[in-house]
Amino acid sequence: MIAQKTFTIFAILLLVKLAKMDENRKIIHIDMDAFYASVEERDHPELKGKPVAVGHAEKRGVVSTANYAARKYGIHSAMSSMKAMQLCPQLIFIEGNIAHYKEISIQIHEYTDLIEPISLDEAFLDVTHNKKGIDFAVDIAKEIKQRIREELNLVASAGVSYNKFLAKIASDLRKPDGLCTIHPEQAESFIATLPIEAFWGVGPVTARKMHKLGICNGKTLRECSLDMLTRQFG
Repeated sequence: MIAQKTFTIFAILLLVKLAKMDENRKIIHIDMDAFYASVEERDHPELKGKPVAVGHAEKRGVVSTANYAARKYGIHSAMSSMKAMQLCPQLIFIEGNIAHYKEISIQIHEYTDLIEPISLDEAFLDVTHNKKGIDFAVDIAKEIKQRIREELNLVASAGVSYNKFLAKIASDLRKPDGLCTIHPEQAESFIATLPIEAFWGVGPVTARKMHKLGICNGKTLRECSLDMLTRQFG
């Protein structure tokens, strides 16, 4: 609950502070597409094209991640294994191997030391002053994606912007194998139409509460006073 409130307040305060952020920063969010499941498909070619979930198949099990063939049935991470099996009876469950996934995680310190890992399969990179002297962050993102494909035989999506919030949102927009840049001059208009459910850190419970308050996107969130939002969300 505390973590959810923290992320919700982060999303709210972003709108208040957006105009004050350093527009010269270059942030990349790298997100491996269906990482665990993709590793299993790569290592076990017989799984290619079949619906695969990594997790525990028993009654109280939970899906850790699912490949895109499984997602077509509505299966997603954090879903109960029982529900997933109901949606797709032919779903193949794999226990997974975290140690193996750690070994495969790409080392990207060649570009910058300013790296903030979120999990094994995603991280933020501040490439404002990068080691290779590459002018455009989108070119670094392209190079990283290409290296992941060539060296690991896996696919990643990347988002580029001038803060972490927008970079993470951008990496989700064109999955799988996506690359999207949100420039500073696009930021406010982009956020204005962004559904509140798409805000990083706004979960289903908070989204429902916001909808009840008439908050459905970035525009309606910005129209709320900070006092009102603090009363409602702590």
